[in-house]
Amino acid sequence: MTTAVEPGPVDLHLAARRIAAHVLRTPLLRIPAAAPELLLKAEHLQRGGSFKMRGAANAVLALKARHIVTGSSGNHGIALAGLAAELGIRLTVVLAAGANQAKAALIRTLGADTIGVAGGVGERDAAARALAAETGAVFVPSSDHPLVVAGQGTVGAEILADAPDAGAVYVPTGGGGLLAGVCLAARDHPVRVVGVEPATMPRYARSLAAGRPLCLPSRDTVADGLRCQRPGTVPYPIVRDRVDDMVTVSDTDVLAAMDLLHRCGIRAEPSGAVALAGALRERGRGRSVAGSVAVVSGGNTTAALRAATARHHLEEIP
Repeated sequence: MTTAVEPGPVDLHLAARRIAAHVLRTPLLRIPAAAPELLLKAEHLQRGGSFKMRGAANAVLALKARHIVTGSSGNHGIALAGLAAELGIRLTVVLAAGANQAKAALIRTLGADTIGVAGGVGERDAAARALAAETGAVFVPSSDHPLVVAGQGTVGAEILADAPDAGAVYVPTGGGGLLAGVCLAARDHPVRVVGVEPATMPRYARSLAAGRPLCLPSRDTVADGLRCQRPGTVPYPIVRDRVDDMVTVSDTDVLAAMDLLHRCGIRAEPSGAVALAGALRERGRGRSVAGSVAVVSGGNTTAALRAATARHHLEEIP
């Protein structure tokens, strides 16, 4: 947990300038054969394979730390590992039980150390905080930090700049860093902001209904990047004050959306297909999604991860 001050629109603008040389401005895509009325924010094309590069870069560049510890389900660790290798920073990534082993392998290939701990995301982050305190490193969480939220908010800022008349933005939701960032970008915009969670882990839906953050038991989901057990201290009030709705999707919904994306040439991982699954679920219930945007948040499939690992090994051969 962090005691940092909630970020504001100025922090988002600062983040956009800070990270500009380290991230890609990803395009909006259409898939006319399957959902022609929807646009897709292509963060699977981002450096490191996911939107996580934005928040990681903003935190690393602002904090200027030489040793960082983080807890990650994989993509945040990959993003930090790539930056750490580029900037000469020491990085240790703590992974929970059941973490994606292909993601863990790429993190190590990029030069970071990994430590596995028993339990879920809560235990993982507690162990990472303790390790940072013991070693004097800086703890950079995957979502619960104002610099991370501001960096992720650049996704929303780009969407609203490129599609100012968008009716809704569908956002995959785990710890809530991306959802809070999009809410921050949309603070004074009429667009509908919809968070999409796995049905097994509806931590934001239940917390918002209860009026306070709740901690859910760790549950399995094909969306391995969205297993956080409770809303983050920084993201929760931002989401509470701006989100329009929360939608839950089953693993079957997610896999169907991922298959649709793959058939259209978009190699999303399961977590990356969650927002589209939410938009399609709402469309199936009769809500218009015309002109809406779904964030394809990551493309680190097993095949992509293995290719990235092999490519890095080849680059190291003299």
